[in-house]
Amino acid sequence: MILRAGTGDKLGHGPSGMTLGKGWWLSFTQGFTTAFGVVLLAFYTGAMIDRLLSSRLALQEFDETRVIVRSEDRQTSRQLQVHPPNEVRLWSKKRILAYTENQRMQKGLLLAVLRFKRLNIRVPVFQGTDDWTLNRGAGWIEGTTRPGEAGNTGIAAHRDSFFRALRDAHKGDTMELATPAHTATYRVDQIEIVDPEDVAVLQAGSVPSLTLVTCYPFYFVGAAPQRFIVHAALIK
Repeated sequence: MILRAGTGDKLGHGPSGMTLGKGWWLSFTQGFTTAFGVVLLAFYTGAMIDRLLSSRLALQEFDETRVIVRSEDRQTSRQLQVHPPNEVRLWSKKRILAYTENQRMQKGLLLAVLRFKRLNIRVPVFQGTDDWTLNRGAGWIEGTTRPGEAGNTGIAAHRDSFFRALRDAHKGDTMELATPAHTATYRVDQIEIVDPEDVAVLQAGSVPSLTLVTCYPFYFVGAAPQRFIVHAALIK
């Protein structure tokens, strides 16, 4: 019996062998879980850094662009950076600006900057609402009025990043939407929660307006089932 017990221990089939096997599997599982957690943390940290850097660089570029657009003496040099036709010097300032903005939109660069001062929001607005875009800022909802034009401009951003602070928005709050050419100021007149299929909130009304869209609830785990809407009307 002692021989059998010894043989069992040696082959890992006795009581001691079972303990050794369980200990090895537990150690392996703990090590794998730890390594997987480190990889996830590194991925999340990298995504956050990319998000912050992309947003800051876009805002910096926008600020530089506004300075150039406002300076007629430096405007021609700015146009050369987007390779306009050679006869650009003969164009009117309005046409040069329109051409520049069109080039920026085609290249996926920012269209405007949204500033909600009370909520400490200042975010670049890019064209489109795909994941790549919304990881770097807010996105202009195609099909709505383009920033800087009359109508209802729809802008979307993630509820767990750039639009997290929208949960504290109130009627009467003001916000600004700036393009390289000008800045428009809006006042919040309606806040509502709707289903994702309710696109009526993006329709244009009698007054130029701005509609901010994000997912709701703000702290929902997984794909949020509703949308949080902040509607504001133009005041100047």
